[in-house]
Amino acid sequence: MLFFAPIDFINQLLLKFFSVDTINHVVWPFIQIGLVVTLVAGWVAYATYLERKISAFMQARLGPMRVGPWGLLQPIADGIKLLTKEDFVPEKADRWIFFFAPYIAVAAAFITFAVIPFGPDWAVITDVNIGLLFVLAVSSVGVLALILAGWSSNSKYSLLGALRSSAQMISYEVAMGLSLVGALMFARTLSLSGVVHAQQMDSVWFFVYQPLGFLIFLVSGIAENNRAPFDLPEAESELVAGFHTEYSGFRWSLFFMAEYAAMVIVSAVAVTVYLGGWYFPFVYRYTEANGYHNLYVIVSLLVFIFKLLAILYLYFWLRWTLPRFRYDQLMDIGWKWLIPSALINIVISALAIFVVQALDGWRGIKTIESLSSGLNLTPTGKALMIVMGLAGLGLTGLSLARINWRSRDFNLKNQRRNIRLVNVPSGKPAVAPIAPAASES
Repeated sequence: MLFFAPIDFINQLLLKFFSVDTINHVVWPFIQIGLVVTLVAGWVAYATYLERKISAFMQARLGPMRVGPWGLLQPIADGIKLLTKEDFVPEKADRWIFFFAPYIAVAAAFITFAVIPFGPDWAVITDVNIGLLFVLAVSSVGVLALILAGWSSNSKYSLLGALRSSAQMISYEVAMGLSLVGALMFARTLSLSGVVHAQQMDSVWFFVYQPLGFLIFLVSGIAENNRAPFDLPEAESELVAGFHTEYSGFRWSLFFMAEYAAMVIVSAVAVTVYLGGWYFPFVYRYTEANGYHNLYVIVSLLVFIFKLLAILYLYFWLRWTLPRFRYDQLMDIGWKWLIPSALINIVISALAIFVVQALDGWRGIKTIESLSSGLNLTPTGKALMIVMGLAGLGLTGLSLARINWRSRDFNLKNQRRNIRLVNVPSGKPAVAPIAPAASES
């Protein structure tokens, strides 16, 4: 059976046409890339359906119901509509940049999937030792597509959306990168597969050690994807549609494809770094340990997908729960709260690891199991690290309260009330009154 035997029949078939090196380095990567791109494209098509259904459930409505049973064919109808819609280009737009901006956004999102470990063995396309840096570097290129789209449209609304997008993404990318440092202290590798393996060896998800880092990464990731309540670059109530106001038809849909693909990337990195990735307790014992390698890979893949869908549901839930922040609030959260929190989390994590290592061997206390694959702790070391991680939440809250204790002193509404167009020393208005007309007098 396929699940309980190694996959050799595909390799035997490919060996009739290609060499071993060609199969390992060319054919199988193309097969994996094709599967990932197809599945992500299918997700993008039905993510809009799921979002409308979830919002309808929260608001006691039905959502799409007319096209197909339960509205399941609605994404296909939407796709046909977008493909047949007129491709409008503003007269004074920069045509080449206007054309290529959506493709840059999609390419930056899809390239990142090359290093995401969806499962062990053949469930990952490639494993590089700087996988996490690769994800952060390539995904940050997506902001360039939004800036180019807004600038090339020759529209004020699009340009404002692009400027908001650049400020927002740069601000929250800093917090997102810093939030990962604490987890990397435990994994001691930048390889995403290595991070999962470190959690598997320690039998603990890093979320338990790093609750603050996980929270910071999740909030920063939602803001990075321009999702509500951080959707200021689009903000249809203020900017019509934001950076893609002048786009229509298929190119308009490419921005949404990039957005929903980026949601999968952020969720996949969160699952990989903090929720154990494809690792789940007892799966290895009942599959791989009994010789069922393919079953082990498939079950691990399903575990990863289930965790991924849980975080993606959180995206939809937040959109229909929280109102949009003001722009000043958006910047305040990023620079005054998330970035200081990430820096404090790094310091607390370093101190916690130092304390655990210092206690190892002191008066017979054993806290470290091994350092061969990440920081593997004994039950005593795990308990200490969990306590320190929870204590870090309280220490961070107190520190931020002290840092930002004067942030509410500046009230924009009060400042506006204090502005008077009056020359205070002489008591005369700064603007001279207009003399009444002769007819009025």
